[in-house]
Amino acid sequence: MSTEPVTALVTTDLTVGGMTCAACVTRVEKKLGKLDGVTATVNLATGRARVSHPADIGPDELVATVEKAGYTAALPEPPRSKEPTDGGDASEGTRQERHRLVVTALLALPVLVLSMVPVLQFRNWQWLCFVLAAPVAVWGAWPFHQRAVRGLRHSAATMDTLVSLGVVASFLWSAYALFLGGAGDPGMRMPFTLVPTASDGVAHIYLEAAVGVPLFVLAGRFLEARARHGTGAALRSLARLAAKEVSVRDADGAERLILIEELRVGQVFVVRPGERAATDGEVVEGSSAVDLSLVTGESEPVEVGPGSAVVGGAVNAGGLLLVRAEAVGSDTQLARITRLVTEAQAGKARAQRLADSVAGVFVPVVLALAVTALGFWLGAGADPQAAITASVAVLVVACPCALGLATPTALMAATGRGAQLGILVTGPQALEGLQHLDVVVLDKTGTLTSGHMSVARVTAVPDGLGREAALRLAGAVEQGSEHPLGRALCAYARRESDERWLPEVSDFGALPGRGVRGRVEGRLVEVLEPDEELPDALRDALAAAESAARTPVLVRVDGRAEALIEVGDVVRPGSHRAVDRLRRLGVRPVLATGDREAPARAVALALGIEEVHARRSPEGKAALVRELKEQGYRVAVVGDGVNDAAALAGADLGIAMGSGTDVAIGAADVTLVRGDIEALADAVRLARRTLGTIRVNLVWAFGYNVVTVPPAMVGLLNPMVAAAAMSASSVLVVANSLRLRAWQPSARSVAARKGTR
Repeated sequence: MSTEPVTALVTTDLTVGGMTCAACVTRVEKKLGKLDGVTATVNLATGRARVSHPADIGPDELVATVEKAGYTAALPEPPRSKEPTDGGDASEGTRQERHRLVVTALLALPVLVLSMVPVLQFRNWQWLCFVLAAPVAVWGAWPFHQRAVRGLRHSAATMDTLVSLGVVASFLWSAYALFLGGAGDPGMRMPFTLVPTASDGVAHIYLEAAVGVPLFVLAGRFLEARARHGTGAALRSLARLAAKEVSVRDADGAERLILIEELRVGQVFVVRPGERAATDGEVVEGSSAVDLSLVTGESEPVEVGPGSAVVGGAVNAGGLLLVRAEAVGSDTQLARITRLVTEAQAGKARAQRLADSVAGVFVPVVLALAVTALGFWLGAGADPQAAITASVAVLVVACPCALGLATPTALMAATGRGAQLGILVTGPQALEGLQHLDVVVLDKTGTLTSGHMSVARVTAVPDGLGREAALRLAGAVEQGSEHPLGRALCAYARRESDERWLPEVSDFGALPGRGVRGRVEGRLVEVLEPDEELPDALRDALAAAESAARTPVLVRVDGRAEALIEVGDVVRPGSHRAVDRLRRLGVRPVLATGDREAPARAVALALGIEEVHARRSPEGKAALVRELKEQGYRVAVVGDGVNDAAALAGADLGIAMGSGTDVAIGAADVTLVRGDIEALADAVRLARRTLGTIRVNLVWAFGYNVVTVPPAMVGLLNPMVAAAAMSASSVLVVANSLRLRAWQPSARSVAARKGTR
């Protein structure tokens, strides 16, 4: 039996021009979808189409297909070494729109004033208005006419069709009334009302509608474009973090300035105070504090020194650093963040897909309603001007612009704001998943805990050397140890020491199965497992360490027990608040770890997590997720390691810690870049606010048309007012989405995070 070979699918992004409403979006998607094996998602706010297609269909064929639909298409420009400024080529179209809007306003305003204020109507005022209105109806509205004709050639009707017909009908009726209907007689006066009324004969002109419609639509589109530009501000700010040039230091110590594209892995580059790190790397010389707030959302500067990792785009707030490049170009963390945000903005929520489907048939329905209104009024014996007024008002007021902008503008603003706060989502599906979470399965090591051994507590006997002295001696002995526990103790002792250095150790030796010993400053120091004979204070500390599942280490000096040091994988400072906030949001936390029962129970007890699953293999974690889903719960998994990848992929929503492995991050729907589990609660709140904003936008977009179309059909809406209302609806939707750019985590959680540092 032969089988058909499976054709590999590839993804191509296209920049689509000429789209003005959701009906355009639907048309482009349908046109591309007619190609065999092709699916497309088009975003009105970004003007991008993401096309999944067989490899044998090339980009040129995709571009040609879009052009056959009546729009322009091109492959996105490759990244340039220097980002264009707001005044660069990218804004040429904006300048032309601004010029057209200004000229249209200067010509249209006198017409509007004279038409709306009868007391100012002088002899032959109507002819002056006609002369001023003609260039507005032709040149000012030319983009609408041009796109309407292009759509007509492709048997398509869009918002431009409605606007063009409204302007043409108003202007031609006015011309007929002026030249043939008596409206051109000297001394003619014309009253103005917001609710149009019929007058005798045809001595009535609609030049205010002919100039008001293009003026208000052009103004609305200009404001809308400016607002949409604002929704992508976070993504542009990320792009500006990328360095253009970098100063590299050669093996002979000489420095030279090169373009960032010329930097290679392994080269050492210089980061001076106030400069940004050119790329991801490891500090080889120098120490400083670096500000990661614009990259990962980490609010406090992080101290770095030799061996510390540095993220490209981080600002050096202190001394000179020499950094060895470990990733360049598209492999850097900043590039991955930018790529994830861009891809997230290309998706669509379920509600937006419904809106686009409605918009696809909306314009033909509006055209039918306009013709119906015209025929009804003429058939009822009404004056022609009343019939035309109703028909033009229907054409102008009903526009699906707001439908097309409802979701993408909110998604752009939310994903950008999330990136600023260290929360990366893969798209609207991830936001929808965050909104409806029931259970979150949390890994222990590296997620709720720091993921590395550290000293949790030091207890000294009351009448001995004291805490600092005992710790200093123990750290000195452990300098010769390679055990993770010894390295953690030594590092802690260095940080706690006033001198910032530890004394030399001699006669160092290991006690097999027990610990290490050596001579420090003439004293015999032993760091080993606790024995049976301990002072009361240390015996109590030993019991506390065992109950908390920490490793106890006894410090003995010259044969006398001096201190007990508890070493373990400590709980992250934000984990307590994160678990509490998740519970308050209605999300049940579950702990699943491959660690032993005692440490798992200790962490769960400390955080108030009631359900614990210890000694879970990667398959066991994935099975737990399946069990919870079969019980009807919507499940998220938070993890950072390779052993979490299967559970992350099997959950309704996978959430990876930014400090985790690339495998975990690749399997996740959400990445917490700053490595702070409390960001998960922020992500849930941001998702709920975003989906709430989208719902408000869609209700407004649908409701606006439901409310305005009937009054327009019965002649209760002036066409000029209809144009203003239509433009305002789009601007309001975008402005509502822009509020997400200012969204903040709860003030209490921000203050608590700062207080722990």
